[in-house]
Amino acid sequence: MSTAALLATAAAGVCPLGGPTKNVAHGVVSQAVLTAPGLRVTLFHFAAGQELSEHTTPARALIQVLAGTCDFTLNGEIRRLTAGDLLHLPPQLPHAVRATTGLTLLITQATPPKL
Repeated sequence: MSTAALLATAAAGVCPLGGPTKNVAHGVVSQAVLTAPGLRVTLFHFAAGQELSEHTTPARALIQVLAGTCDFTLNGEIRRLTAGDLLHLPPQLPHAVRATTGLTLLITQATPPKL
């Protein structure tokens, strides 16, 4: 996918997110939707069976499942997420994800300003 964000930070804009899940044969594909100071929105497409190993982030995150299903591990506890679910992740919470079907996630990350 393109490295340029789908939306410009200096102007209002619209981009489609509700289309069918992108056919990703293998791996994980990501696309920046919006990148601004303290805010990043990214669209992820996972092939069935693909996963991201456990990690943390300093950002607060909202993860919206747009299509498909996944097993999301939060602090060692697995939760099944399906299309329409919204997950809140506080900063530094260990988490991992495994796509159980083709999966599309919209991830919004907010980072507090540095003082």
